[in-house]
Amino acid sequence: MSTYLPTIKQLQYLVSLHEHGHFGRAADASFVSQSTLSAGIRELESLLGVTLVERSRRVVRFTSLGEQVVAKANRLLREAEELADLVQAAGKPLSGQLRMSVIPTIAPFMLPRILPRLKNERPDLQLMLREETSQDAVESLQHGRVDCVLLALPFDTGEVEVEHISDDRLFVAFPKDDPRDPPATIPPDMIDQGRLLLLEDGHCLRDHALAACNRSELRDSASMIGTSLHTLVQLVDNDLGLTMLPEMALNAGILNGTEVVARPVDSPTAKREIVLVWRKNSPREADFRLLAEELRAG
Repeated sequence: MSTYLPTIKQLQYLVSLHEHGHFGRAADASFVSQSTLSAGIRELESLLGVTLVERSRRVVRFTSLGEQVVAKANRLLREAEELADLVQAAGKPLSGQLRMSVIPTIAPFMLPRILPRLKNERPDLQLMLREETSQDAVESLQHGRVDCVLLALPFDTGEVEVEHISDDRLFVAFPKDDPRDPPATIPPDMIDQGRLLLLEDGHCLRDHALAACNRSELRDSASMIGTSLHTLVQLVDNDLGLTMLPEMALNAGILNGTEVVARPVDSPTAKREIVLVWRKNSPREADFRLLAEELRAG
């Protein structure tokens, strides 16, 4: 049996360095100084008697053994977090720290309405939020960096538990006085492929919008330039094109102060499903289902 066992902190430092590929960014993500993180990894290497990381001025490269140790460290950290979750779940329901990722096309429109009530009704809950694209959020969930994710389906989430929150209709947003005089509902074939502005790659709403249109040619011709829905609205307001917006953004007032007009898409697929997802067999499943109830009530 080894006379030395790595500490959780040392493994966290190693995994963070592997994730970020840079000592400074890894230290920031770990909320420690760069020297502290570097010293922790060097101590781990010294006591194990191996080199895990090859260092140079510009590049951080993990050795073959280092890659294997990181993979094992990820599993050990997941087990440690599940142990903590098991203890947490035995206490007061929906209390203590809970880490949740939320995608950018939900966070600014849903959370401001829900968080004040949640803070008032669940004072023992410490909700730690991070905003990430769907792909990054799912990866964070799989690697144990967050406990649950609030996102929109359809999206490939892998093997997770899912709790439905709501359906969110999609609307087409036009500049005021659009020459086509948009009707009360917009048939997909009315959407001008040369004027459609969508979010850049990495945002699942882009795929939801294209699926709602059910027109393959839009995938190649749509301009994917927006980094946020607010940016797209400003572009439309300046008569630079049209875009698609979720109903929750409209309800949150994203068009306030603009002259943009929004109409629902006349298609049964013109919607996305808002869900809360978490890892299968999580000991905090009851907490997540309670959180989903809170989100639905918002």
